[in-house]
Amino acid sequence: MKKDIHPEYFPKAKISCACGAAYVVGSTMPEISIELCAACHPFYTGTQKIIDAARRVEKFQTRAKSVATVATGKKVKTQKRAAQKAAKAGDDKKTA
Repeated sequence: MKKDIHPEYFPKAKISCACGAAYVVGSTMPEISIELCAACHPFYTGTQKIIDAARRVEKFQTRAKSVATVATGKKVKTQKRAAQKAAKAGDDKKTA
């Protein structure tokens, strides 16, 4: 190997997570800070954490709920047209 081209290796580098967990591994950086680890990641823990300062998740959920409740499709359109025709026919009978 060539000298002076490889980064320095730290065999006892400390990795600290935002949840407070700390690990000791080998790395080219002496200290590493991370946001998620195996102790707090939702995939491994089975819990869901939603950090939402701008209410984006809530806004999306309300939009998705409103879209899901609105029925669309060919059957719905034909039923709507039939109801409109019936209402119009009822109005024509009343005026005549």
